Amino acid sequence: MNDIVDIKHYLNEDGKIKILPKKSKPRLEVLTYLSLKFNKGVIYSESEVNEIIKNWHTFGDWALLRRELFEAKLLDRKKDCSEYWLK
Repeated sequence: MNDIVDIKHYLNEDGKIKILPKKSKPRLEVLTYLSLKFNKGVIYSESEVNEIIKNWHTFGDWALLRRELFEAKLLDRKKDCSEYWLK
């Protein structure tokens, strides 16, 4: 059985996230897709993270997506949220 969720339904024609799924499995797949827009080994400021997220979604809630990436353990950050990096 294939455990990978097809996320095409959640993306627009440009590959931008248009819907954040409520169910945990597709939600994690969409967040994983978004995390692939970050480069391993690069330290990002909060504003740089926001800009990347803004470029890859259409519904205008980059703060939600930033928190979700952190909570899903896809991005890590300093306690003061000044720096972020791909886990």
